Amino acid sequence: MPSDSGSPIKILLVDDHPIVREGLIAMINQTPGLCVCGEAEGYHDALKKIEPPPDVAVVDLSLQDIGGLDLIKQIQARNSAIRILVLSMHDEALYAERALRAGASGYIMKQKGTELLIRAIRRVHKGEIYVSDTIANRMLGKFVGRSAKVEAATVDRLSNRELEIFELIGTGLGTKKIAERLSISPKTVESHREHIKEKLQIQTSTELARRATEWVLKEGS
Repeated sequence: MPSDSGSPIKILLVDDHPIVREGLIAMINQTPGLCVCGEAEGYHDALKKIEPPPDVAVVDLSLQDIGGLDLIKQIQARNSAIRILVLSMHDEALYAERALRAGASGYIMKQKGTELLIRAIRRVHKGEIYVSDTIANRMLGKFVGRSAKVEAATVDRLSNRELEIFELIGTGLGTKKIAERLSISPKTVESHREHIKEKLQIQTSTELARRATEWVLKEGS
């Protein structure tokens, strides 16, 4: 349950970059009404830190082991009272709705200022949803049936797992390494690769690797 009135909002930070965590901890702990109660670098580490539960978990999507979307689902399955805010470098146009569907209450990109991050934390703690105006309008457009059609061959068509594997392909990992990273079989990875190629209208594995690499570089720019 959220903290009582007058008590600081307890925050768990989940990010695989120590420098990022250190900066966020310093900033949050200097903000009245907020305090960091724990930090984690990955999926398994984070699940150990949700007892006792924080009020808000600030979660990155790219972690050392299993992806942030899976972590969001697990946190919500174990304790739905924990509010989750995604803080990520990934484009909100592709990931914000996926994060909300997984159980997050908000999404903010790392390029935004600290003032917006603090505002987002307070908003999700109050039980509200926090996304940018652009994403809010896009979601409303879908609700009323006026959203623009998505191009047939864009990564928007990929499932969460397919998108995760597409990103790992783009970082240079092969089937065996991806299987180890995601704790699934190589056969399952190959099946996902074929689905990705079909959805993105890609003919060869070489073209898949090129497209994935270009996408990862674009995401990181």
